[in-house]
Amino acid sequence: MVFIERKKLIESLRSHRDTPEIKVLTGVRRCGKSTLLSKYADMLIAEGVPESNVFVRRFDAFDIPIGYDEKSLYADLVEAFRQSRNGTFYVFLDEIQDVAGWEEVVRKLHTRDNTDVYITGSNARLLSGELATYLTGRYVTVPVYPLSFEEYLGYRRAKNADDSVDRLFGQYMMFGGMPGLFAAGLPDERRATEILTAVYESVIIKDVAGRYGVRDLATLEKLSRYLFSTSANLFSVNNVVRALKSAGVNATYTTIDNQINALEKAFIVYSAEQERMRGKEMLRPQRKYYPVDNGLRNLATGFNGADRGAQLEGIVFMELKRRGYAVSIGALPAGEIDFVARRNTERLYIQVTLNMTEEQNRQRELAPLRKLNDAFPRLVLTLDWFSEGTTEEGIRIMNVIDWLCAGR
Repeated sequence: MVFIERKKLIESLRSHRDTPEIKVLTGVRRCGKSTLLSKYADMLIAEGVPESNVFVRRFDAFDIPIGYDEKSLYADLVEAFRQSRNGTFYVFLDEIQDVAGWEEVVRKLHTRDNTDVYITGSNARLLSGELATYLTGRYVTVPVYPLSFEEYLGYRRAKNADDSVDRLFGQYMMFGGMPGLFAAGLPDERRATEILTAVYESVIIKDVAGRYGVRDLATLEKLSRYLFSTSANLFSVNNVVRALKSAGVNATYTTIDNQINALEKAFIVYSAEQERMRGKEMLRPQRKYYPVDNGLRNLATGFNGADRGAQLEGIVFMELKRRGYAVSIGALPAGEIDFVARRNTERLYIQVTLNMTEEQNRQRELAPLRKLNDAFPRLVLTLDWFSEGTTEEGIRIMNVIDWLCAGR
């Protein structure tokens, strides 16, 4: 198994160690949650925690019996408690949504002294059912996403220090950062297609269709591929319904709305809502949809390399999510701000463009930011290495690769 170091996520888990809250790691299937949890458990043992005090179960593994339920889990935990030594007992439950009735067990674990609990899941329903009812205010969510470019770059540079950063970014932009891509060396298009197709199908079948009872798989697949391939475009659900109908898909507003909601709850697609930057609130805001990973977007388009601007926008959007920002789309009377990012009291306005070398393009990207009259930072991110600097209005222009590697 290839382990790609993910320092920030490990640090996040460490910061919550031995706190009373249940630690809930959420994210799309096969984004690295299981490996992260296993590595963290191994680190605890290496630091002196007795092996008898570390309980690990991965519920999508082959060795978990069919029909394993909350009674089976409870019995295994009771036996593990009996064999443990003094000190904190650590419980790691991976892909917990596959165990019927798991919420009752987790609730009981929360009441046990000296017990530190970590769970992972690949669907937002993990937090929308009985766990939320039983443990309101007693759990903390740790989002896990596919590899950031900083993580990807560190892994690739460790393999070959001479790789150019521009070449590596081009590959990251094309194939994305799903950790499974690197299990058998560096991917080419054929290998990436195989791996990403397996990820995509497992999410669509298990975490969307299976969990929400979606029977019309053909419409679900067309919808998901449509959202992926048109990411960075503004849509309403009505727009999506009309586009699919023009392609021969006969689906209602309710069906499409429910299926988009299910895709979001499976963490395979994220949305950013349009907000009015001036004047009255919008009555019917539109949204942009972004796949969790650029590799999935390009899988939907056959890796044709088109819409590089939309691909770059998707990478920036997901990086903002990694950094803990809430992200919306800024709507002005004339023009648009690609991202309005908020985190606590911070606010950041961002434009994303492939280059700023042509004067017409430069003015087009700067114009919406110049119309803002507050004091929050304004930033243009570009692949262009030659336009970096700060305008006289205080708008910073920065190469996107430098920004991606600049941490939080």
